[in-house]
Amino acid sequence: MKALLFAAGLVAAAGALTSSAQAQNYPWCAVYGGRGGGGQNCGFSTFEQCMATLSGMGGFCNRNTQFVPPPGPHRRYRRYE
Repeated sequence: MKALLFAAGLVAAAGALTSSAQAQNYPWCAVYGGRGGGGQNCGFSTFEQCMATLSGMGGFCNRNTQFVPPPGPHRRYRRYE
């Protein structure tokens, strides 16, 4: 019984020490073309990276409206619209 309580305590302590998962936060979204609409991927750091991914398959890149820049000095992004 003591071993079971000790093991449960270790599991609880290990769970308390881990950091929580956070969502990725990127400023550009690729909107894929296609019949009936396409998918969207908001995992791009730069406009160029987004456009390179869409190269040859169609679609367009938009700014991610859910993007929250990290604290500190902010980098200005060029507007491509």
